Amino acid sequence: MQNLVNNLKSAALQIGETFTPVLRESKFRETGVLTPEEYVAAGDHLVHHCPTWKWAGASDPSKIRTFLPIDKQFLITRNVPCHKRCKQMEYDEKLEKIINEEDGEYQTSDETGWVDTHHYEKEHEKNEEKEQSTAPPPAAPEDSDDDDEEPLDLDELGLDDDEEDPNRFVVEKKPLAAGNDNSGEVEKVRTYDLHICYDKYYQVPRLFLMGYDENRRPLTVEQTYEDFSADHSNKTITVEAHPSVDLTMPTVHPCKHAEMMKRLINQYAESGKVLGVHEYLFLFLKFVQAVIPTIEYDYTRAIKL
Repeated sequence: MQNLVNNLKSAALQIGETFTPVLRESKFRETGVLTPEEYVAAGDHLVHHCPTWKWAGASDPSKIRTFLPIDKQFLITRNVPCHKRCKQMEYDEKLEKIINEEDGEYQTSDETGWVDTHHYEKEHEKNEEKEQSTAPPPAAPEDSDDDDEEPLDLDELGLDDDEEDPNRFVVEKKPLAAGNDNSGEVEKVRTYDLHICYDKYYQVPRLFLMGYDENRRPLTVEQTYEDFSADHSNKTITVEAHPSVDLTMPTVHPCKHAEMMKRLINQYAESGKVLGVHEYLFLFLKFVQAVIPTIEYDYTRAIKL
């Protein structure tokens, strides 16, 4: 039922975009939207500072959007790793941050706010690494002829999972030498190609995703949803036609992008800094990271909220 609703919305928006005039006046500070020229400027800045991102053209002349340069129809980065499924990521409310309805303010509980479920995860990991690095080295073990020491338990590292998952890709580790019976399961890494397009109707960037398994086979829609937050699958994230290539792909729906970007811009300003329009996509990627926490594409640590 939800897919039917999404398809109807997508068709209606395609018609609406046809009749929507191209935005010419800059309003990104006031409303969080971008003109096509600002989108291109922000894309050039992203490509310059993050060379994994590239500009791409339309797959067919009929799909060229005339309000954008022919060779800059959308941005793309390939083979972005996705090591975990969303259900494998341990939830911790201490890592959560919720953006309030009021501009730039944060709170700890609100059904109307935007939930970033892993906002403080990287900071938490850094603190753990720091504690480990400052810990005293372990004492040297006493000499012993006993070689029956317990092997490293992969369960403690979260690298093994006894639950049978038909969508999980595993491989057996081969013995390194004769008599060595070390074996186990290692989850192979999925990868994603990410596309940032310009949505003419909502006047904001829009993220499309194409996922692959370890053999570069395209993921099914159901497999793709395993990598998205359950709160956003089929709601914030829908499957729609790509504007520049002949593909239907999962996309982060842009209906709330401008509103949320305006709040994040205000939050950034509260720290005493001014966000230039060329930095817009750096902040945008931080915003969508909250929706898709499993895909490791946020290389924008220079932007601190």
